[in-house]
Amino acid sequence: MTAILVFVTAALRHPLLQALSIIGATFILEDAATVVTAIQVQAGTIPLELGLGALYVGIVLGDMGLYGMGKLASVVPWMERFIPPRRRDIGRDWLNSRLAKVILISRFLPGLRLPTYTTCGFLGASFLVFTLTAIVATLIWTSLLFSVSMKLGHYILAYLGAWHWVGVAVLCVVLLVASRLVARQLRGKETT
Repeated sequence: MTAILVFVTAALRHPLLQALSIIGATFILEDAATVVTAIQVQAGTIPLELGLGALYVGIVLGDMGLYGMGKLASVVPWMERFIPPRRRDIGRDWLNSRLAKVILISRFLPGLRLPTYTTCGFLGASFLVFTLTAIVATLIWTSLLFSVSMKLGHYILAYLGAWHWVGVAVLCVVLLVASRLVARQLRGKETT
């Protein structure tokens, strides 16, 4: 048992495994992965470059994956029953004329990435413009959230000591709830 524990502990310190873990975590919950990674960097268990780089890679790969899911759905024959070719063309024209703006907005508004990015793929929006804009938006949003989390992580580590994971969990829940409230508030303003 001790040998297994030593192996797992050593493996978790390996940079490649750390990077792959962070990338994988971004596929589940991007913001939580960002907060936890920032606090791990603050604690000194993950190098800054590795943590932030893995976050950027994971988030952009996830965005490209959503685009790809939409692209795959577009070749399913029965999808034309839901969105006829003429409507698809209208949607594509509308989206292509504002693609960068739509991608930037969806990065910053909770709940919009999945439908927006899959729609981009489904309608055949420019993959190059989509990807470049997603990279820029990811660099901005993730850097901001990472910086705030590093600052808060400093206080969490300093004042909660061994209980710092409780602080991390509370911070993740607060961010999740706050993003949902902001999204709900914005949707309410759109309907009025």
